[in-house]
Amino acid sequence: MLSDALPLVIDLPNPPDWRRLGEHLPYEWVEAALLASDKASIRQRRLPAQQVVWLVIALALYRHKSVKEIVDSLDLALPGLADRCITSSATTQARQRVGAKPLKWLFESSAIQWITQDQDHFLFHGLSLLAMDGTTLRLADSAANREHFGAQNYANAKVASYPQARGVTLMMVATQLIRDARFGPYKTSEITYAHELLAGMPDDSLTIVDRGFLSAQLLCNLVGAGRNRHFLIPSKSNTKWTFIEGSDDDALVEMTVSDAAQKKDPTLPKTWRARALQVADDKGNISYLLTSLIDKNAFKAADLIACYSRRWRIETSYRELKHSMMGAALTLRSMTVDGTEQEIWGAMLAYNLIRIEIAKAALEAKCEPTEISFTLALVTIQNELLMIGPATAQGKLPSILKRLRERLVLDLKAQRPGRKFARVVKAVAQRYPQKRLTKKA
Repeated sequence: MLSDALPLVIDLPNPPDWRRLGEHLPYEWVEAALLASDKASIRQRRLPAQQVVWLVIALALYRHKSVKEIVDSLDLALPGLADRCITSSATTQARQRVGAKPLKWLFESSAIQWITQDQDHFLFHGLSLLAMDGTTLRLADSAANREHFGAQNYANAKVASYPQARGVTLMMVATQLIRDARFGPYKTSEITYAHELLAGMPDDSLTIVDRGFLSAQLLCNLVGAGRNRHFLIPSKSNTKWTFIEGSDDDALVEMTVSDAAQKKDPTLPKTWRARALQVADDKGNISYLLTSLIDKNAFKAADLIACYSRRWRIETSYRELKHSMMGAALTLRSMTVDGTEQEIWGAMLAYNLIRIEIAKAALEAKCEPTEISFTLALVTIQNELLMIGPATAQGKLPSILKRLRERLVLDLKAQRPGRKFARVVKAVAQRYPQKRLTKKA
């Protein structure tokens, strides 16, 4: 009865204040990104530049939907001009007008802001803990993408079926927020992109890197280009050094810089030192970790060895970015180079928006961010945006994420039993034979 329903309506809590939730990616940041890139809209449009930024972010959250469906479902087009509808070509032209630079500027600026908000809760012995590694992204097969980005080459003059972009990211280990990234043509090495990230590494930090980045030039510049910056990296099987002091388990060693490296960078010293920590796996195989943290009292060997095991989280972030968010899609959707770069920066912005909400929810629930499922957060956000997108204020697409924190912590990931087998990459089963393209002469 209506008389029974009225008291329930009165007792319901007030609806959330969406304006209060716009602090993560506020309108002013978007405006600043567009002005810095000279991409702000001048004439009145139903899809102005500010809304296109939200659209690009939404493209990463809804990879299974078309651009037209996203605009309609989330009601991104501004009201008014009712006699004009938003067509697929109009959304394409709107994305082309904005380009990739505003998304890159917004990603870099927002990442620094979000990371510094609660970084004191996630320090390792007073240091910011980061991880750096490389990955590749499969792109839409177009002549423009293949010419600019290239692809992997195989034996017998065969090339990959899709163009590929190679990149290196710098990730905060505790929250898995991407701090910085560099992407470009496949032929460019990961070491090259890693050198470009050195300038943005924070002071008072420890960066965990894979053995593929074991380079005197990279590691010496990492330490020397900032204040109190350090590395932790596994040695290669053929790495040679001279024992200085200590024990077999924890020693100070000295390594020689090759003539080729010194010729490439004359500022490098002839030798460089590191601390070598012995690590034994379950089968008794011995390996070593190299670090610039020389003080044995301040940084125990066991703590550093346990710290390196957290490096795998960056691989998890790649899986979330390339598979969880991509769904069943094989490639990115953009056919042009600028559109592809725009889509990459938008995807990392969307990923960081999910991750910052997970981090905030974890602080409120007094748990680790890794205890909250990324897939659950992504699906919850997708469903919530579709339900309330048309009812929210225009330009506030990411602001509603904060409302989901209570829901995210309701279903913390269950404790998993110990791993029975070593973590390995399994071969993907192929239902059909693969078609290989022949490299043009």
